[in-house]
Amino acid sequence: MDRLELDPRLNVLPDRVGTIHLIGICGTGMGALAGMLVERGFSLTGSDADVYPPMSDFLAGLGIPVARGYAGSNLDHLPDLVVVGNVVTRLNPEAARLKELALPYLSFPQALRLFFLRDRFPLVVAGTHGKTTTSSLAAWLLDQAGREPGFMIGGILKNYGRNFQLGRGPWFVIEGDEYDTAFFDKVPKFIHYTPRVGILTSIEFDHADIYPDLAAVRAAFTRFVDLIPTDGLLVAWGDDARVRDLAGRTRGRLVYYGFDEDNDWRAINLSPRGRGTWFDLIRPAREPVRLYSPLPGAHNVLNTLAAAAALHDAGLEPEALLAGLSSFEGVRRRQEVRGVVDGVTVIDDFAHHPTAVRETLDAIRAAYPESRLVAVFEPRTNTSRRGIFQTEYATAFDAADEILVREPPDPAKAPEGDRLSAEKLVRDIQARGRPARSFPDASGILEHLLARTRSGDVILIMSNGGFEGLHDRLLEGLKGRPAA
Repeated sequence: MDRLELDPRLNVLPDRVGTIHLIGICGTGMGALAGMLVERGFSLTGSDADVYPPMSDFLAGLGIPVARGYAGSNLDHLPDLVVVGNVVTRLNPEAARLKELALPYLSFPQALRLFFLRDRFPLVVAGTHGKTTTSSLAAWLLDQAGREPGFMIGGILKNYGRNFQLGRGPWFVIEGDEYDTAFFDKVPKFIHYTPRVGILTSIEFDHADIYPDLAAVRAAFTRFVDLIPTDGLLVAWGDDARVRDLAGRTRGRLVYYGFDEDNDWRAINLSPRGRGTWFDLIRPAREPVRLYSPLPGAHNVLNTLAAAAALHDAGLEPEALLAGLSSFEGVRRRQEVRGVVDGVTVIDDFAHHPTAVRETLDAIRAAYPESRLVAVFEPRTNTSRRGIFQTEYATAFDAADEILVREPPDPAKAPEGDRLSAEKLVRDIQARGRPARSFPDASGILEHLLARTRSGDVILIMSNGGFEGLHDRLLEGLKGRPAA
């Protein structure tokens, strides 16, 4: 098949739009976009290769017909506009049919900007780590302060049971993903979001399938910093030299946050309490304020600090944030307690990068200092299944008492000769004095856990996917175990 190129003259929002078709509608972002478009009164159709709950149920509840599988005939009704998700490749039959029919089209980030951001005040959270939690905190705190923000975030906010809201206020909070936009537009998604306020949480190498090295990642975040207008604000993590190096080039106002003394907004005197952390907030020319982050770990104190510093421009004083923080329920799959059975706590987390694994384990250790902590890890992302972080992973699990590693699923998705070895990782962890084992699949891990887990244990399961339903299978298996 010839290399498919869409006509760039059709990459526009038509003057009149009534019907919209979304190719790849079942992704988290595309599903949220669909919900927002329906709330705005548009008539939608969609298609996807994988149509299953909960997204299939959500879309059905919106009355959106969703075709199972991609086919050129899915565009026969000639929609006024087609939105192309970044899961779609040039080989997709609907992409070929889109070109043949010469229909107007947009990428997901373009559609978000043109339909929902043009008359708003975008707050965009970017960085390798912490985007979902920081943007979720910002959205909830704005809402609790009566600002009625819009938001679209890459995780489900437990306070809302969904990841989007149209909102009626001027603010719109977005998780700014650095992943590429579409097959016809290879820039990071956040390029399209026109931030007035930006948060830059961190810069590390990730997404090895699209970024060849750290320099390429840095170049992407450089473009993000350059988006901040002269009357805008950049809130940047000041404890990190890479972030400081980039943040200093912004045209807008610059505020640093972190633990070090040379930051504008600082957190000191951290004191874990329950699953959260008390800390003193230090800011320029103001008295310290004692705040409570309801989320475990120092990294979540930083996320809270970043949101508070950014929202100062919205007139939210830290004292007014305390009530909002106390009612924040967190984000699904971010240190989410999935259940407690027979005294065993099962926690789900999205961590996959070595830094995220280390910080998550440190946070859970602080929240459960007396418990035996078992870390269960599935290297499933395009980066984690490669050998890039083979050495770094070995030191990331030090806070755990036992480590169980699944062999990387779909190993062929990583280049031959550049694949993570679970067996070598386990040997390296054992050399650090930690019990560790590797398993070919989730069933082996489940059998091991059911045989060895006892009351008081905390099981932290880390994966960016479903992990073969391990969380629910473990909870059900614990319920069915004979009494000790």
